[in-house]
Amino acid sequence: GREIGVPFSHLIIASGATDRVLPVPGWTLPGVYTLGGAQVALKSQGCAIGRRVVLAGTGPLLYLVAYQYVKAGAQIAAVLDTSALSQQIAAAPKLARQPATLAKGLYYMGWLQARGVRIERDVKLAGIDGELHVRAIRWQASRRSADSETLACDAVGLGFGLRPETQLADLAGCRFRFDAQNRCWLPELDAAGRSSVPGIYLAGDGAGIAGADAAELAGRRTTLAVLDDLSIAHPRGANLPDVASLERRLQRIAIFRQGIETAFTPPADCASQWPDGMTVCRCEEVDAKTLRHCIRSGAASEINRLKALTRVGMGRCQGRMCGEAALALLSAETGKPLEAVGRLRSQPPVKPIPISPALYADGVAAIPEEARDE
Repeated sequence: GREIGVPFSHLIIASGATDRVLPVPGWTLPGVYTLGGAQVALKSQGCAIGRRVVLAGTGPLLYLVAYQYVKAGAQIAAVLDTSALSQQIAAAPKLARQPATLAKGLYYMGWLQARGVRIERDVKLAGIDGELHVRAIRWQASRRSADSETLACDAVGLGFGLRPETQLADLAGCRFRFDAQNRCWLPELDAAGRSSVPGIYLAGDGAGIAGADAAELAGRRTTLAVLDDLSIAHPRGANLPDVASLERRLQRIAIFRQGIETAFTPPADCASQWPDGMTVCRCEEVDAKTLRHCIRSGAASEINRLKALTRVGMGRCQGRMCGEAALALLSAETGKPLEAVGRLRSQPPVKPIPISPALYADGVAAIPEEARDE
């Protein structure tokens, strides 16, 4: 197919987010899905990921998906939250900045408990068992406990919140900074969404996880910045908020988001305990032993060097599923903080796309008739 160029003078990137995935032993077994994937299966296809499902990890989506599944008639064997209840209580003052959202989250938890759904907090996920398919999940009742428990299931929804999708901003040449709250590298932006590259703007979760309401507000704020930079007057109207009101609402959500990150923090000490045989990068079939050997040999102390030597993050997902895991393992092995081991540089393609020229005619995808219903 031929390349198609679209000239522009100003570009707003609103690339959104993907599931944050941290591997556990057995995470590549058939029957393990991301929490987002489990939700899509239910909402878009009307089916559950299994007959007896365990949802594990942390974040608000953990309880929302559980609520949606049980309400739809599916069986949720347990909800395993790696965050402690004390964290969620400590975050309450900041979460109260969005009372309606907080009330909704508390309702989901109470609704699940009233229907007998088992909820365990402060757990340490030990592994997912099975041969050709998921058969059970193991966890320790607390991060400080050595005793483990096993629960039979045929599907697991796994997720640790969301991670910003920043590949487009990286390919556009935007300057990045490490963000402690999001625990990742984010494009440098001013309050209006302007990046370090003139004419490139970012809005929504691709600029930092803040949620759907914030994404809409940030999109409006960034649009006003584009108008300013084009010397175009802002449109006026009763339903068109001004810059000051947009920024006040975004600030309230930012405080709420700080509460979310306090309440649902992904486990920080798991990488050192991953077994050598566990797959970290499933696209390139790179296990923890390969990464550790490369790091301990002194060949790599920076993430892009580790990528070049082991191919971690070079596969179809371009590091979306394994990037954070590789960074966590590199940080654990070197004793350096995440921000000191480098930022995984993006490469095209931005999303996996068909390569076969038979699928294209004049640059337009042509789906074979026999494949259209699949």
